[in-house]
Amino acid sequence: VPMVAPGNVQVHVINSTLAKVHWDPVPLKSVRGHLQGYKVYYWKVQSLSRRSKRHIEKKILTFRGNKTFGMLPGLEPYSSYKLNVRVVNGKGEGPASPDKVFKTPEGVPSSPSFLKITNPTLDSLTLEWGSPTHPNGVLTSYILKFQPINNTHELGPLVEIRIPANESSLILKNLNYSTRYKFYFNAQTSVGSGSQITEEAVTIMDE
Repeated sequence: VPMVAPGNVQVHVINSTLAKVHWDPVPLKSVRGHLQGYKVYYWKVQSLSRRSKRHIEKKILTFRGNKTFGMLPGLEPYSSYKLNVRVVNGKGEGPASPDKVFKTPEGVPSSPSFLKITNPTLDSLTLEWGSPTHPNGVLTSYILKFQPINNTHELGPLVEIRIPANESSLILKNLNYSTRYKFYFNAQTSVGSGSQITEEAVTIMDE
């Protein structure tokens, strides 16, 4: 098997889900056989928004021939990763380069995990929601937009409310009685807005 690990391993983080890794080629003598390529082992150490350690699954990408760089796609935003590089010949893999740590920046969050609308009265509705399963960063706020829908399914004016990130419910007041409303709800990080969930609810007709 090869004797030497690739040197000077560098990681360039391109965005929240993509990084480029490059390394110096090993001396051909040290390959002790036919150079087949290089393998990059990489794994997520932890999410930076949740301090939970979980089962670490190593991923491997193989770059054929004498390539000295490669792309690592499909990374999770706002996470800490480690990687190392090994050279491969027909017999197997050489030693691993020292582990290199890199961090991906924040991304936009996934949609809130649920939106429930309860306790209708003549002029109010209560909204409850769950935080995104993948915050992909530090949540800065929630954005609620809503508008009335009339009997001919035309949409009325859209109202937008910004809600602090630590809230999980809201009572909407001063609504019209016996009116159907459509709600659009999403979370935000400093990078931008995540995907939204929609829901509809009706205020009651009379007490």
